[in-house]
Amino acid sequence: MTRPTKRHGAVALACAGGLLTTVGLAGVGPLGASASSHREAPLISGTPQYDGTDLYAFRSPEKQNTVTLVANWLPFEEPAGGPNFYSFATDAQYDIHVDNNADAKPDVTFRWTFKDHYVTKDTFLAATGPVTSLADKDLNYYQTYKLVRINQKSGKTKTIVGKKRVAPSNIGKASMPNYPALRDQAVTTPKKNVKSFAGQAEDPFFLDLRVFDLLYGGDLSESGDDTLAGFNVQSVALQVPQRWVAKNGKSKKNPVIGTWTTTQKKGANGKFQQVSRLGNPLVNEVVIPLKLKDAFNASKPTQDGAALKYVTNPELPKLIEAVYGIDAPATPRNDLVSVFLTGVKGLNKAKGKVTPSEQLRLNMSTPVTAEPNRLGVIGGDTQGFPNGRRLGDDVIDIALQVVEGELVGSANDLGDGVDANDAAFSGTFPYLALPASGSNADPHPSAGGSANKQSSTEGLLQSVVPGRQSAIAFIGVGLLALVGGIGGAARRTRKD
Repeated sequence: MTRPTKRHGAVALACAGGLLTTVGLAGVGPLGASASSHREAPLISGTPQYDGTDLYAFRSPEKQNTVTLVANWLPFEEPAGGPNFYSFATDAQYDIHVDNNADAKPDVTFRWTFKDHYVTKDTFLAATGPVTSLADKDLNYYQTYKLVRINQKSGKTKTIVGKKRVAPSNIGKASMPNYPALRDQAVTTPKKNVKSFAGQAEDPFFLDLRVFDLLYGGDLSESGDDTLAGFNVQSVALQVPQRWVAKNGKSKKNPVIGTWTTTQKKGANGKFQQVSRLGNPLVNEVVIPLKLKDAFNASKPTQDGAALKYVTNPELPKLIEAVYGIDAPATPRNDLVSVFLTGVKGLNKAKGKVTPSEQLRLNMSTPVTAEPNRLGVIGGDTQGFPNGRRLGDDVIDIALQVVEGELVGSANDLGDGVDANDAAFSGTFPYLALPASGSNADPHPSAGGSANKQSSTEGLLQSVVPGRQSAIAFIGVGLLALVGGIGGAARRTRKD
């Protein structure tokens, strides 16, 4: 597949995609490689099986009366990383929560749990011969999962999937000559309008991680390369009727939901403790200071109100101003509150009282876009991020532009130079790209990796401060029109 278009952007500080737009960036430097929510906190970085990396929520394109939820764990899976390849933890609960009445508490929880299975333990091989099906006895090690739906109000639990095989790690062509067939077999339809998948996938998040080297080298010389290209993750995907997640089961009347993931790890005392939490992308990576990262992973959305002051006075624009000389928007930044903590009125804000909290909010009634724009709402495509999140949404560029003042008249084209994933997504459930194969001798090819004035943003490089180059240009009024009143301002649609 063609590598992503190189696009000069300025500091997409892996960005504020998240919200608490910045409890301060202290501690970002020493953390090493991280992305969206990959290895974002000290404790979770040492236990990758429990590390939630990304969450996606969108109206299903081919079945619009349903909603699709996708969540990933275990970042930076090296395709040839054997002999013990990758799996979900068997002492964990992997949850996707849904808040459908805007009180920052889960109303519906989907929970996955996993079990290990071996044909024999008298070998070190995960596959003892060519694996042609998930039931093949040559698949020596495999996992099964159980998926339940929990009604948090009544406490009742219903089983959706009782026991289903997980798509295994893509060991290589010799062991798995037809991996797409294994992927297909891992998709199940347990009920009408319900589909489920669990297994390995190529990491759908795309960005240049050299943001942590003083914001792309301090002069944008280190940008434009998808650092996550060729790495895999463990994924779950679930497609359910909208009524399953809507308030009172009425999606037309109550179309807005908020979602987030958590991971609970079983302790020595037999009790489960939350060790990971993720809603909007990049929150704990970049905006939460080192001293609070582990606490955030253990926190609940009901505790997020205290972060309001950090949203209105974000640190990220100040850092960008210090490094690149781009003026930070004036504070307080009340424009960011609606985007990240409450939902945008007329777009994805629920009716009635809304408790401010960090969630990925989705309006399930927004029509599916025939031609999706990677910039989502600010690109004129109201089905995209921050109205939910699709696999192809460029959340780095979107979030950075919003934090740098898109909603308060400072139109901009800030970004990291990576506009698309390195592997193609599927047009049907579970939509995720197939995992990179262990047979690939070079699964992480560089896309060039440095800023180039002849890129798709030719002419955007400007001397913002003498001696400094910054790729800035500004995009239109998208979200500003929505926040200030839909239909009032003209929305400029961007072309990729």
